[in-house]
Amino acid sequence: MFDTLKLSSIPPADEALRPLVREFAAQACKFRPAEQRVRSWIGYDADFSRALGQAGLLGLSLPKEYGGGGYGPFARFVVVEELLAVGAPVAAHWIADRQSAPLLLNYGTEAQRQFFLPKIAKGELFFCIGMSEPGSGSDLASVRSRAERTATGWRLNGQKIWTTTALDADYMIALVRSSGTMADRQAGLSQFLVPLRAPGVTVRPIIDLTGTAEFAEIFFDNVELGEDALVGTEGGGWHQVTAELAFERSGPERIYSAVVLIDEWVAHLRAHGRLQGAAATLAGQFSAQLMVLRSLSMAVTARLAAGESPVIEASLSKDLGTSFEQSVPALIADDLGSHPDEAVDADFYRTLQFVSRIAPSYSLRGGTREILRGIIARGLGLR
Repeated sequence: MFDTLKLSSIPPADEALRPLVREFAAQACKFRPAEQRVRSWIGYDADFSRALGQAGLLGLSLPKEYGGGGYGPFARFVVVEELLAVGAPVAAHWIADRQSAPLLLNYGTEAQRQFFLPKIAKGELFFCIGMSEPGSGSDLASVRSRAERTATGWRLNGQKIWTTTALDADYMIALVRSSGTMADRQAGLSQFLVPLRAPGVTVRPIIDLTGTAEFAEIFFDNVELGEDALVGTEGGGWHQVTAELAFERSGPERIYSAVVLIDEWVAHLRAHGRLQGAAATLAGQFSAQLMVLRSLSMAVTARLAAGESPVIEASLSKDLGTSFEQSVPALIADDLGSHPDEAVDADFYRTLQFVSRIAPSYSLRGGTREILRGIIARGLGLR
């Protein structure tokens, strides 16, 4: 059974970052239409990420000796909230800042920390995560990619799929089998740092329903890795990756994917004098759900700040958050459909189209709904 989550508040020192981030984000998005801003998660802009790093807004929870800000997890919470609220392009630095840096800080060697962490904090080095494989989906324990020992390190063969930002990333942290067989499940899994420009690595884009290539499939054909490519301990990959997923599944990004669309819809209601009655009730419903989900996300962040690994609670946060996000475009479309004679701004219409098409992926990335509910059920003692 998992512990009851307690309501938390953002520490004043972290909250003090908000005006700076808000101004930074507003300037970056001043001339970006809603159709672009709603793509915040997949909005790839390396220059923007480097500017964030130069402003000291990346790697906030990393120790200062590694180029970080020395803050706790709530500092990043504030930054993420403000960036997603306006739809800033965060894809380039997103995974490195959210997952790769904490993973390397907790499990990497000192040499790995010294090399990678300052570059992540400056927005100079971008990462992707190698977890899912064909035929495995969210069942990470069934991965088949394999790293075998050589005289100089490791030789990697296999394939990863549905890998976000792999087309532009510099490195992947890949979960692969380093001993045993698939029958051993979690045992024998390890994580490796894989340079994506190394000989033997092939990255191919996957075009989704929106026409973009947020995801990619990666092939490893006798990729030679040094001994220093291993992250943490050999065979310790499962423990490491489950701790890492708590960062991926619990942040405000799991509730704000459709917030730009909501803002555009409310602006549409105001323009047509319709922010009342059923529309006002729906807008209030969105606001109430966001407030509750934000409180849940903050409570999980507090557990992370305390050095815990709230895997079950993070799974609950993601499941509820993505269910909310997926409901938004359909409800807004129903509202517009009930007023067919109402003129709809072209940018707003394209924004709604995009979210409607990409919304099914919200409950896939970071672990499918079925996997998450299995984790939650085990935490409740139901299975």
